[in-house]
Amino acid sequence: MTNIELIQSLYRAYRSQDYDTFRALCTPDIAWIQSEGFPGGATWVGADAIIKGVFEGNAGRWEGFGFDIEQYLDAGTSVVVTGTYRGTHRVSGKSFHAATVHIFDLQDGRAARFRQFTDTKVICDALPA
Repeated sequence: MTNIELIQSLYRAYRSQDYDTFRALCTPDIAWIQSEGFPGGATWVGADAIIKGVFEGNAGRWEGFGFDIEQYLDAGTSVVVTGTYRGTHRVSGKSFHAATVHIFDLQDGRAARFRQFTDTKVICDALPA
């Protein structure tokens, strides 16, 4: 499996809620670093913490939350993914679109670290006042 195929598999596992596959594609101590200004932003360690804190957290806050991927870039031991976040807040009803970059660092054929870069203001503007 190429580095890009690994990350494509990880996104598929997330989208289909196949968390066993998600766990298998990550190192046991994967660090998932979300921007501090992002709703639920923090550093999450381990697949189970990511599933609960990030995936389930986003599903609870947003209707139709998603990441529309534009491009994958193989950078050796990292994969860079560009795209756009989108969603509608469940309480405010406000929607957003935010250009986003994800960087995955790989180790021994698995994702070891995720870093998120996005326009958090656009996203926070969709939160209730």
